[in-house]
Amino acid sequence: MKKSKAVLVILIVIALTAFLGFMDIWGYDGKGTGNASDIKLGLDLAGGVSITYQVVGDENPSETDMSDTIYKLQQRVANYSTEAQVYQEGSNRIAIEIPGVTDAEEILAQLGSPGTLYFISATDSNGNANYQGQVVTNADGTYSNDYHLLKSIDELIADGSVVITGTDVEDARAVSQSDNMNNMEYAVSLALTAQGAEKFRQATAKAVANGYETIAIYYDGKFVSVPRVNETISNGQASITGNFTFDEADKLASTIRIGGLSLELEELHSKVVGAQLGIDAINTSLKAGAIGLAIIAVFMIAVYFIPGLCSVIALCLYVALIVLLLIGFNDVLTLTLPGIAGIILSIGMAVDANVVVFARIREELGKGDSVDSSINTGYSKALSAIIDGNVTTLIAAVVLMLLGPSNVKGFAQTLALGIVVSMFTALFITKWLMKAFYAIGLRSVKLYGKGKETKTVYFLSKKGIFITISLMAIVVGFVFMGVNKSNGIGALNYSLDFVGGTATTVDFNESHTLEDLNATAVPLIEQVTGSTVQVQTVQNSNEVIFKTQTLESETRSALEQALVSQFGVNSSSIQTETISSTISDEMKRDTIIAVVVAILCMLIYIRVRFKDIRFGFSSVLALLHDVLVVLAFYAVARVSVSNTFVACMLTIVGYSINATIVIFDRVRENMAKSGRSDFAGVVNASITQTLSRSIFTSLTTFVMVALLYFFGVSSIKDFALPLMVGIACGCYSSLCLAGAFLIILRDKFPAKSSK
Repeated sequence: MKKSKAVLVILIVIALTAFLGFMDIWGYDGKGTGNASDIKLGLDLAGGVSITYQVVGDENPSETDMSDTIYKLQQRVANYSTEAQVYQEGSNRIAIEIPGVTDAEEILAQLGSPGTLYFISATDSNGNANYQGQVVTNADGTYSNDYHLLKSIDELIADGSVVITGTDVEDARAVSQSDNMNNMEYAVSLALTAQGAEKFRQATAKAVANGYETIAIYYDGKFVSVPRVNETISNGQASITGNFTFDEADKLASTIRIGGLSLELEELHSKVVGAQLGIDAINTSLKAGAIGLAIIAVFMIAVYFIPGLCSVIALCLYVALIVLLLIGFNDVLTLTLPGIAGIILSIGMAVDANVVVFARIREELGKGDSVDSSINTGYSKALSAIIDGNVTTLIAAVVLMLLGPSNVKGFAQTLALGIVVSMFTALFITKWLMKAFYAIGLRSVKLYGKGKETKTVYFLSKKGIFITISLMAIVVGFVFMGVNKSNGIGALNYSLDFVGGTATTVDFNESHTLEDLNATAVPLIEQVTGSTVQVQTVQNSNEVIFKTQTLESETRSALEQALVSQFGVNSSSIQTETISSTISDEMKRDTIIAVVVAILCMLIYIRVRFKDIRFGFSSVLALLHDVLVVLAFYAVARVSVSNTFVACMLTIVGYSINATIVIFDRVRENMAKSGRSDFAGVVNASITQTLSRSIFTSLTTFVMVALLYFFGVSSIKDFALPLMVGIACGCYSSLCLAGAFLIILRDKFPAKSSK
């Protein structure tokens, strides 16, 4: 690279970083348009709309019907935000909380009245028309239904003209398919229940016999689609076509899904609620992030000199790009506390990629190679480890994004986004900068650091001790869980998100900010109830909602008296309601399925890349160890298990597998050199060679999370503390256990000799 070109590269990267940072803060017009304040924040950080529905005509619906309705509503409102929450209040009410929106009336209009979907045949058994009208072309070129019923719904049900109802629909999805001319079109794919399939078979056969009549889809008092029946449908799988755009097909599918609820609901009330964590949570997270980046910058420059400076510039560009992409994707991505966890993990992996490369460069310099040659060789040798580590974690993120429930998607989205951007900045930006600094005259080996020969640390000689320590930690955790459960306080300290609780709504005599409430009301409520408290303010009113663990009648009375005494509120303005968990059994099931599929996909990838499934199983055993030890910590320390618990565990899984893959990549390389002799020696040498990388990466990520804990509010502390344990655990398992598991598996399951 010529000196003039090198100067230009450095100036372009710095200018680009500064420009993107300017856009993040002041927007593309310099006046705040399209800046970081436009990032859609979750209910925990920014608040949103809260809607309460009540079951029509049944004060005590079955638990199965309520659970099914909540699950389907969760799928429906996920279109507004992946972080939307749906949970039960009392015996016959369902609450929906949608972050990032402030117009409750608009949401209500779009949702309609859940549970009022009917498929209506064109004619009754006597051949009389049930509806009439036509599809009209609007001024903008779109189509709409101009149909009206000729009978009431009750009459249509009585004479058998209602073919099926929403409860007969198992699923509805927007899909792309080929039409008769082999052109791609968007359609709505319907899957019916067994009973619904038989009723639909009879109805479509009648429609075909009567000259291919239509079957109308009628929802919330309106016709949403009037498709013509082209053939008898006997397998319960139908397709609705009609020159749809994808958005039109997706909207119709969503309407059918919400109309297919087990219960009919009516709106009870709606309101705009404030953030659960408040502006303090955002400010402290930003402060922690800024200080953490500053510490990492000083560390990288102090340890790695010129390469460290290049990585710091690249890391600043990474942060600016991530913020810009979060702004750009605000229609599909909602940033919550778990999402922040995904970003933290991707920052750790961005630093890790640089550390892996720099260690390789120093090794080459230690052999006497030139700086320029060492940079090229270092990147070449580090590439496979970086790709394998990042792709393995990316696979998990994509699987969780596709299969995971809504409360996991935000974490998976930000993690996937961060991994892609971090690989770009680490593999390209840092390299270009190092080449440029070398070209402008910074060529002394001292400015890049020369690797020294290190004595091999025989980790495997202590594998029995390491495994015993780990087993003892895990066993202690299970013992504590058993003792806790027998004492009636629960195996783990489950929060409202998992077990539900009591919502106490208080109408204060004057308005209070969330910060005021955290300083005054929350300590009082915690003292009376012995429970952690979630707080939500209600916009344009003095109402505040306090969510605690389930309170007995005596405790409710004591809390009411304390609030009246302390704040002078009217006792009649205090209302209490039992609420269900926001994480349903279906969401737990979907999370487990997604994690299992992610692990299987990671195993397959590792098997393909390493040509040995034992590497994959060793990696999985190491990350399983980390999860169980952190679970033990939750049990012993009684840290609150909230919705951030899942994000914490997934972060640890991603972090642990990445660290182990880097070591195993070195094992694979050294095996090729040594001709597979003395495998234990190869593993020990590989762990030693990557030791500084394992420690430094863990240290930088640990610092980021520790600062979150130090500056954070209580909810963030409950997330950061076990995550710190997990990071330390991930470093320990990668160094001390993964190689031991690999040795044991090779001994127990030797490779079959080729004949």
